[in-house]
Amino acid sequence: MRTRRSAALAASAAAVAVAALARPVLDAVVARTEARMNPVTPGPWPAPSEHARALHATLRIADLHADSLLFGRDLVRRSARGHVDIPRMQEGNLALQVFSMTTKTPKRMNIEHNDDSTDDILTLALANRWPPATWRSLTARALNFAASADRFAARSGGEFRLVRTRADLAAFLAERAGNPRLTAGVLSIEGAHALGDDPANVDTVFDAGVRMISPSHFFDTAFGGSAHGMEQGGLTAKGRDMVRRMEARGIVLDLAHASAATIDDALAMATRPVVASHTGVRGVCDNARNLRDEHLRGIAETGGVVGIGFWETASGGKAPEWIARSIAYAVDLIGAEHVGLGSDWDGAVEVPFDAANLAILTEQLLLAGLDEAQIRLIMGENTLRLLGEVLPGA
Repeated sequence: MRTRRSAALAASAAAVAVAALARPVLDAVVARTEARMNPVTPGPWPAPSEHARALHATLRIADLHADSLLFGRDLVRRSARGHVDIPRMQEGNLALQVFSMTTKTPKRMNIEHNDDSTDDILTLALANRWPPATWRSLTARALNFAASADRFAARSGGEFRLVRTRADLAAFLAERAGNPRLTAGVLSIEGAHALGDDPANVDTVFDAGVRMISPSHFFDTAFGGSAHGMEQGGLTAKGRDMVRRMEARGIVLDLAHASAATIDDALAMATRPVVASHTGVRGVCDNARNLRDEHLRGIAETGGVVGIGFWETASGGKAPEWIARSIAYAVDLIGAEHVGLGSDWDGAVEVPFDAANLAILTEQLLLAGLDEAQIRLIMGENTLRLLGEVLPGA
């Protein structure tokens, strides 16, 4: 593994190299990279029926995971690349999106074994001209994402706001009942390495608006093992301290990407509902990324929600019917009241539709045999209920 000094020298050298490039060149490179990493699978998919469109228009839709802050797009404007922005949320009737902050990923990332010796996000930080503090501090990266989200809310003309409390959520939903163009976001952190190995930084990110944290992402952390890490152990002492602090502050515990041991440890100590924000089910697609039946049941027993992912590794196929198939499996196993959406939009994945075309999924859920009451729960009511239970009061 590289030492801190060698990593710092590498960052400085990269900064010099990037600074030599003109801003339009950097922007073009980032745009091409995002377009390549976040495509939409060409259809054509079955057009939503009149029944599906009518039902979709009445839903309060919420999605548990998107990485749309990562690539530096202006989310106030409709983009031709990526999967989510505020205009496309409005077009797809997406009321609330959980926006995740990815602060570090390994090079040559895979779903089996990764260590933490490389940092693929550093290149993006330099190309997008993030503040120098973000070159070396993962906590600074999280705070930079949060500040970006605040700026989008300020520039949205009131059509997008960040939800931080139960009072915020209730006020938003009440206003949206009269104005369906209103949208909201909740901030999450993907991988507690963003806390800089210090559980006390739960308070730091809470103050910045973060309301969901996962112990790990693609590698093991000081807080807990990853399903894709080298050791894949359970919650550490720091991890248990972090979970206690999160529950005390009203931050949702996210078990997406967690190792089996970490999930077991977290479920054993959780006193509040937990989520797996974006995942698949091994009963449909059996791989290291997806959840076993016993973990699906365990999350449901906390009163939690499992967000079913939209990409092939999670759902089992590239067509939208695979998402519906995985959702139906989870519904049969743990009940419709514990299943939600976990798209992983803009998360370096290929998906069959973007936020503007969510009615495609409503159609597929009807075709899968789910009734309207179940679809309402899955498409958003479960996530809104959980947030209303776990978020701080005011």
